[in-house]
Amino acid sequence: MFRGLSAVNLDAKGRLAIPMKYRQLLVDLCAGRLVATIDTEERCLLIYPIDEWEVIQAKIEALPSFNPGARRIQRLLIGHATDIELDANGRILLSQPLREYAQLEKETVLLGQGKKLELWSKDLWNSRRDEYIAEVNAPEVLPDELLNLSL
Repeated sequence: MFRGLSAVNLDAKGRLAIPMKYRQLLVDLCAGRLVATIDTEERCLLIYPIDEWEVIQAKIEALPSFNPGARRIQRLLIGHATDIELDANGRILLSQPLREYAQLEKETVLLGQGKKLELWSKDLWNSRRDEYIAEVNAPEVLPDELLNLSL
């Protein structure tokens, strides 16, 4: 569904123009209704079409509330989940807390990740991408499933 990398500017009000290649898809999939939340492992945002998010939220809510790890995930992912809508100009408005968490300023990078999008600060993404590339060259960090994959 979503793939590729797009450089996108965030304006001073926190608005971000969704790339044209995703706009009609988002209208068709979810009438432009999205959910943004934080990534608990990286300083970026996860952006889901509402239907995809609702499936994930149901799974998170079903986790045992007496398990401290499950409560942590529930609080972070559901607690930061914010409904957003694609406006008539193809933009979304991101809240200040979400922008602060992901350290978003003017220059951002939107990464297609299949059923979701990731939104990164351009500088954080470039740094993390370089780390990922260095890790790929270390075979001990690759899952066994990838060692048998041909591209």
